[in-house]
Amino acid sequence: MVAFPVPGRKGAAPQRLRNLASRSRIAPLGALTIFPGNSGPFEARDRFLIQPMNLRNVAIIAHVDHGKTTLVDRLLQQSGAVRDNQRLVERALDSNDLERERGITILAKVTSILWHGTRINIVDTPGHADFGGEVERILNMVDGALVLVDAAEGPLPQTKFVVSKALKVGLKPIVVINKVDRPDARPLAVLNEVFDLFAALDASEHQLDFPILYGSSREGWMAASPDGPKDQGMRPLFDLVIRHIAEPVIEDGPFRMLGTILEANPYLGRVVTGRITSGAVRPNQSVKVLDRNATLIEHGRVTKVLAFRGLERTGVDEGAAGDIVAIAGLPEATVSHTICAPEVTAPLPAQPIDPPTLAMTFRINDSPLAGTEGDKVQSRVIRERLPAAANCSSAF
Repeated sequence: MVAFPVPGRKGAAPQRLRNLASRSRIAPLGALTIFPGNSGPFEARDRFLIQPMNLRNVAIIAHVDHGKTTLVDRLLQQSGAVRDNQRLVERALDSNDLERERGITILAKVTSILWHGTRINIVDTPGHADFGGEVERILNMVDGALVLVDAAEGPLPQTKFVVSKALKVGLKPIVVINKVDRPDARPLAVLNEVFDLFAALDASEHQLDFPILYGSSREGWMAASPDGPKDQGMRPLFDLVIRHIAEPVIEDGPFRMLGTILEANPYLGRVVTGRITSGAVRPNQSVKVLDRNATLIEHGRVTKVLAFRGLERTGVDEGAAGDIVAIAGLPEATVSHTICAPEVTAPLPAQPIDPPTLAMTFRINDSPLAGTEGDKVQSRVIRERLPAAANCSSAF
């Protein structure tokens, strides 16, 4: 641990310290935590301590409408990621217009929460089998999973679909029985159903020995018993994640990252999100892209490195190994591609994506009702929309 005295006016010290830490190369800026100290010849407000940031990467798995996006809302609020006077939109991670219209999660998203010196990257996964192209590949980006189950409905098909893949890659599950405040809740019976599901999916003995929490995302509490206590909020869940989920495994070697989530940004172009396996990445760094067969896709430079901080993505000077970041500047990179330093020759292992479950043919509308409604019905407009959709989702 290194201590830096930072003189100056009140409020200026943290930024000066960040600049000093960035230049000193002690540790990546995104992997540092700043704590106020109270010892030494300097005043408390002028002295700060720097120590390495602990990381946890976890996914939330649940069926449609079992409350996982609401759970993330409560975690954001109670961790301090959202200010007390800041208005948080309900289901903040459902930012897509279609998601808000239907009330479900379609696209996988990442948010980040800081809890007592540990940064927890949370991936809110889709809860519908039709969007399996989004949900499956993010499991390689995390080290554990919160299996969220409705206390009345129990585990439903999408829960089984995603849990089977999570257990297959060796993730450590935490079972959360949600909505125990429902009048028809049956939490103990649902727990037995979850255990039977895990056993049927050939979970290991270690995975079957999963910890359990009960609570209500809507009311904002979790506890080891369905009856509470309810006055601890989400603290039991935060503490359990830090205690049960392992830190990300960091490998030796130059920068390597497996593309996991794909999106298109009107200002940055194609943005690829993934977890850094080894090394570090910085803006303007020269990298290359390899596919699953080690074929070179492109050479390029990283124009922007974005880290997840609460609901926002913030540009950082460096992305460190183990963290989940988004990279811009590589127009040909996509999901399952390895983004790496130029000297790397072998790609990271990547699971093939399941083929789409639905095929559609777009043809000229020759029905009697053609042209009576809609303002984007021309084949040219539809043709422009389809490549744009494929540019931000490999499920197409």
